[in-house]
Amino acid sequence: MLALDEALGRLEALDPRQARIVEMRFIAGLSEEEIAQALGVSVRTVKRDWKVARAWLFGALRKEPRATGAVGAR
Repeated sequence: MLALDEALGRLEALDPRQARIVEMRFIAGLSEEEIAQALGVSVRTVKRDWKVARAWLFGALRKEPRATGAVGAR
């Protein structure tokens, strides 16, 4: 969870709306429609940002050192 929080902080610096969407979707469990209404954007924008943010976070978390201490170890 610490790695996710750090990655989310980095995402927020790059794109605050995408970070909000991740928080609202992943943490608060809101639907795409609820998020769109809360942020004042279209559902299509939420879907696009959610897809991009998930991919970015996945990549960022894969780069984090694992418990073994080896970067990129499988």
